[in-house]
Amino acid sequence: MSTVVSRIVRSSPHRDTTATWDVIVDLLTQGKQGAARDELMAVAGVASAVIAERAPAGAAIVATCDGPRTRIYCLYDDDAIEGSDAKEDPLGYEALKGDWAVSLPCAADDLVWVQRALKAKSTRITARDQSSKLGDNADTGKKAESGLSIDVESFLKS
Repeated sequence: MSTVVSRIVRSSPHRDTTATWDVIVDLLTQGKQGAARDELMAVAGVASAVIAERAPAGAAIVATCDGPRTRIYCLYDDDAIEGSDAKEDPLGYEALKGDWAVSLPCAADDLVWVQRALKAKSTRITARDQSSKLGDNADTGKKAESGLSIDVESFLKS
């Protein structure tokens, strides 16, 4: 089972959807310039549209890589203004290390055009129906059902 780290970003009306995507990109890239940042910024318009439709309120933007999985949710309306549930602090690891991918949640009605628009700009950034399950339980199947397992040897090495 992979480690999962979550962040909650304040969106509209605290900041517009483009600024929200900028915060998400900064989190994922640790503010560093490079190919990953360029690829994420290339889909800024599409990602902003997904954020505007409020898909990341209940379904995470998911980044996978050679390290921990990152889930990013957005707050809207009064929750975004008040901000007490926000968690926008920097990640303590490279969220796009190695073979990375980002999956954006999307309303079913918009899925076809969003997938097409993303595919034209990136092979690593995709969209999925916001009601579909994406995460540890979906990826590990029966492991999650059997309960917790601990690698004692690795644990004792730390």
